[in-house]
Amino acid sequence: MAEDQPRVLTASVHDFRYFAALLRGVNFANRASVSIAADGFTVSVEEARCLTATAFIFSHVFDEYVYNPDAARPSQSQASQDDDDELTATAFEIPLGTLMECLNIFGTAGLAPGTSQKKKKAHGDGDDSDGGGGGRGKADRKGKGRADADDAGGNARLDQWFAPGKGTGMRMSYAGPGHPLTLLVAEESGGPTATCEITTWDPEPRLELAFDSDAAVLKIILKSSWLRDALSELDNNTERITIIGNPPAPPGRAARSKAPPCLRLRAVGPYGTTEMDYPNDREVLETCECAQPVSFTYRFQHVSRALRALQSSLKTSLRIDDEGLLSLQFMMPAPRKAGGRRSEAFIEFWCLPLEE
Repeated sequence: MAEDQPRVLTASVHDFRYFAALLRGVNFANRASVSIAADGFTVSVEEARCLTATAFIFSHVFDEYVYNPDAARPSQSQASQDDDDELTATAFEIPLGTLMECLNIFGTAGLAPGTSQKKKKAHGDGDDSDGGGGGRGKADRKGKGRADADDAGGNARLDQWFAPGKGTGMRMSYAGPGHPLTLLVAEESGGPTATCEITTWDPEPRLELAFDSDAAVLKIILKSSWLRDALSELDNNTERITIIGNPPAPPGRAARSKAPPCLRLRAVGPYGTTEMDYPNDREVLETCECAQPVSFTYRFQHVSRALRALQSSLKTSLRIDDEGLLSLQFMMPAPRKAGGRRSEAFIEFWCLPLEE
């Protein structure tokens, strides 16, 4: 892609591990829909017309984020297009697995922000120069000792996008429909770099599951570790899982000891049934809103898709509406940026219940 070609999206970050963690949380289906907006973009996947998951990645996750929807329009005569056309121009689909492979081209995408990593040596032959799976990739490795003008100019440009010595940086750009999603990945401004071009497709209609907050019959906020441990301990052959909610117990130790748990998970598989109760304790369930007992059953294979997001999240919001639609929101804590602020994003799953 020419340097002076206008781009719909340009985003860069000096350490992309948090960005990779958000994508990993929804990386259970290869084809993903990307929708770009001024305040960030979303990456959505679906499975079996019963489960959808979306990673909400806000602009402040990046050090640089420039959105220019007009760049996708070939001429000024199209400037009067309606809002639907504009949304189409900034939406596309990508092979998500390929994007993850490109981010992990130096083996650093799986490390959590703040963890130490060993310095990798750059070899001229470059065994890991593959751009990743279905995308078109090329790795360009540049040594620090070169002093020719081309390398000096390239490193100067890299210094504008990446902070040296602070993890693996990334610059992502998209020029519009028909163009690939381009990634520039660099371990440091003077070290090895990789440029990957990932094929994009026109967006297709996808399953839309709209959760009605006014119709919610169960709302619970709890630490993600409590739900993660429960799902991880269940056998992979588990067929279905029932989420049971009960109203909070009235005040008083005696009433609380006799009341059923606010949240119960019942898993059914070929080897029997397992029940896990969450006690009516503020240290376990931060909040619980339930007016009357509710019970809905889901396919365990679909609910367990949330395990990747649970591994990186801090808190989970579990909601069920009166038709049984399950909503799981995961708050993804981010490393603190300059100025002391954090740039949290979140992932949300929606799952349809099984018909009884």
